[in-house]
Amino acid sequence: MKVDLQQHEFLKFQLRLAGSSMAKIAQLLGISQSSVTVVSQGYRRSHRVQLEIAEHLGTTPEALFPDRYTHGRANQPSTTDNGK
Repeated sequence: MKVDLQQHEFLKFQLRLAGSSMAKIAQLLGISQSSVTVVSQGYRRSHRVQLEIAEHLGTTPEALFPDRYTHGRANQPSTTDNGK
């Protein structure tokens, strides 16, 4: 899993320009802001969160996070990730 804090900061900036934020995305999805942040930073993966960020920016998750997608399909997280 690739952590990219520079891209995370860029996404936050782009969301602000679009009139949105990580907090607004979290509220829409009914999850914590930290959950959105760890996905944006690359510590965790969630197609649902990536899709919501992309929609707010008028693009696709594949365009925003190309390293997380292979042949148009989301990379599946390990089933042993944190014992979940």
